[in-house]
Amino acid sequence: MKISQIITGAGKPFPSLEIVPPLRGITKNQLLDSIRPFMEFNPPYINVTSHRDEIEYVPQADGSFRKVASRKRISETAVCGAIMGEFHIETVPHLICGGADAFQIDNLLNDFRFLGISNLVALRGDCLTGEKRFTPTPGGYRYASELVEAVRKFDSDAFCIGVAAYPEKHFEAANLDTDIRNLKKKVDAGADYIITQMFFDNKVFYDFVDRCRAEGIDVPVIPGLKPISTPKQIQLLPEAFSLDIPVELTREIEKHAADKAAVYQIGQEWCLEQSRDLLAHGYKSVHYYTMGKADNVVGILRELF
Repeated sequence: MKISQIITGAGKPFPSLEIVPPLRGITKNQLLDSIRPFMEFNPPYINVTSHRDEIEYVPQADGSFRKVASRKRISETAVCGAIMGEFHIETVPHLICGGADAFQIDNLLNDFRFLGISNLVALRGDCLTGEKRFTPTPGGYRYASELVEAVRKFDSDAFCIGVAAYPEKHFEAANLDTDIRNLKKKVDAGADYIITQMFFDNKVFYDFVDRCRAEGIDVPVIPGLKPISTPKQIQLLPEAFSLDIPVELTREIEKHAADKAAVYQIGQEWCLEQSRDLLAHGYKSVHYYTMGKADNVVGILRELF
C-alpha cells in the first residue's frame, strides 16, 4: 500500500520509523531482532536510509595513494527485503542522487519494483567527506527534484514518492523562503508527501507548515522526531543537521550531564511531549528517527500508540 493511501485511510494516528542499514558483519536475524520491539505498535511502514560508497585512500609502495570506493553497510534493498519477508509491512527505501548515475538509478528502481516496494523517499544525499558542495555523479542528478522527475519517468504510477523538508531550512539554502520554493519544485515534479528533518520545537514546525501552505504546497507533511539520548547530542545534532535545540531542553540536559540515565529520560520525555502535541493538532503520523536504538522510541510509542 502506498503512503498516501495509508495516511488517507488511517482511522487513528500511527507511528512510522526510520532505521539505518547495519554495518557489514551483522546477520539478518540480528537486524530483525533489533527491529522486532517496534512491531507491537503496528507501524505501517519503515524507512530505510541509503548511504553512498565511501572513498578511502590506500597507501602504495611508491608512497602514493590509490583512491578506492568501499561500502561499509548492507544495502537498503537487502534490508528492505529482509523486513518485508519477516514482518510483512511496507518498507520505504531512500533513493539518493549521490554516487549513482541515471542507469544505476533505473536499476535500483527495477529492483524495488521487483520486490514489490511501492514507496520511496527521493533525496539529493550528502556530500562526500571533504566536499564543500555536493558534486553530482557524471550522468546522474544534481537535485532531488530531478530525481523525482526521473522516478516518474521510469514508471509514473509504480511509486509513492516522499521528499525531505527542513523546518529550520537546509544549511545550503540562503533563507527559509528560498528553501520552501525549492521544496515546491520537488512537489511540482511529482512528490506525494513530505517528511521533515528532526526538530525540537513544535512551533517551528507549525510555522513551517503554514508557510508551505501559503506557497501552494498541499501534500501531507509528516513531522520527524528524534529523542536526545546523550549529552553530546546537544552539540553533535546541531552540527550535523543545522538545527536548533531549545534553551530549556539544552539547560536541562547540561544540568544533568553527569547522569546518563537522567539525560536519556529527559530526551525521551521531551520527544513524548512533542508527539502528544502533534497528535493533538491533528497529525495522523509521527515519524521517529531511531538511529538504530529502540529503547527510548519504544518507551514513547508505548505511551502514545
